[in-house]
Order: sequence, then structure tokens, then C-alpha cells
Amino acid sequence: MRKRITGIVFVVCALAVAMLTTGTAWTQSASQEKAPRYTYVSEWAVPRAMWNDYQKSQTAEDEAMKKLVADGTLVSYGSFSVLNHQEGSPTHGTWFSATSVANLMKVLEGLRSAPDSTGPVLAASKHWDYIMETRDYNAHSGSFKNGYLRVGHWRYKAGSNDPDGKIMKATMVALLEKLFADGALHSYQIDEEAVHSEDPGAFYVAIVANGAEGIDKFNAAIDENEKKNPAGWAGFGSLLSTEGHRDFLAHVDSMTVK
Repeated sequence: MRKRITGIVFVVCALAVAMLTTGTAWTQSASQEKAPRYTYVSEWAVPRAMWNDYQKSQTAEDEAMKKLVADGTLVSYGSFSVLNHQEGSPTHGTWFSATSVANLMKVLEGLRSAPDSTGPVLAASKHWDYIMETRDYNAHSGSFKNGYLRVGHWRYKAGSNDPDGKIMKATMVALLEKLFADGALHSYQIDEEAVHSEDPGAFYVAIVANGAEGIDKFNAAIDENEKKNPAGWAGFGSLLSTEGHRDFLAHVDSMTVK
């Protein structure tokens, strides 16, 4: 999901390898390789006067997409309303995820052929699409309407090196797995673009928090982990460019996970 998760400044210093290669059982579990998942993200800049019309059409789409999750075509679907608005940036959006690009395209073709795909609201709105891939993810099954989507977008520093994603898994993935297990998050995923709309070298951390309290728990966990494992998180920070970080916060209006 695009331009994703919190404004945290990481101090860059040498990485203590031993602190990254040791950890709890949930850290080791988070490091296991998962099958890839693909996510199609659509973002819309809807004129404010048409927000109610957009939400009405979105409600109907939500119901149709839930059926695609139920029959296994998709593994998840969600719609959201952006909270930190910027001029010329998205106000609303959707995502849907599948285990193959083929299933993404199957659903996309259905949406493109729908009667309201060229309706007044969408015709009047600016639009962006992204196709993402992730191997670091988790999500609770069910339907939720109390989520908050927070996405952080970072760029890797030129020449940075993280063989097999070990630093990422020992820090960010391990932290997200713990929050997920504790119920603070409905879902998380760490994405890179499968089809590049932007320059390569970027990644996106997307969480759906369990209520606004989940955002507070995420922020507190970052602070706590930086204190407990300063060398490990400094190693994570050493991978990142100091320029180009962006955050994105939205209310999840509807979300369904297989």
C-alpha cells in the first residue's frame, strides 16, 4: 500500500550482528519465508463536494468484493478515507490482495467493466494505481470497520546491504509480529512495487491498527524496542536514506480478510 508508516528518526551507527541474530521465538517465526502476496492499490482525489456520492458507490463495491474474498479469489480487501490531506493528493482509496497477479487482473477487469466505472464521481477524480508485492505480512481473518491504516514510505540508502532481509526481519518484522499477536494490529505488510510506478529502491510499511489505540501501541513499541536493542535499530536505520520519507494515515471504512 503506498507511502507508508510513522515519522521516526533512526540514528545511524554500526550494526551489532549478534543482537540481530538472537531473539525470541516470535522473532524466529517472523523470519520464515512466506509465499508472495500481491496487492493492487487504487487512490482517488475526490472533489470534496462529491465525497458522499463516492462513499455510496464504495459501499456497493465493498459488498461485491467481500464475495471475492469469501470464494478465495482474493485474500483481503479494504477501502479507506485519508485523514492527513494534502493538496493534489488522494482523499480515498481501496486495496485488494491475492496470491497471484492473475487473480489481481481478474478482479481488476471486473471492476473496469462495472457500470459505474466511468460514473460522474470517478470521472471527476484524479487517480493513481500501484501493484505491490510482499513476503512479510500477516492478518487476522474477519471483517473490520475500526481500523486505521498507517503507511510509511522509505527509500534504501545507495549501497546499503541487507542479505535475505535479515535486518528488516529482526527489527521491523519482529516488532509487527509481536503487535499483531497482541491484537494491536489487524494486519501488516511490508511492500515493494511489483510494477514500478516510482524509482526502484523504495519500500512501504503498512499497518492496519486495531482502533486508534493500536497506533499508540505501535509508537510505544518503536520507542521501547529502540531502547532495548539500540544497535539493531541503528542497523535498520543505516539502510535508509535520510531523504524522501513520507507518511500516510487513513480510516479504514471497510476491511475483509479471508
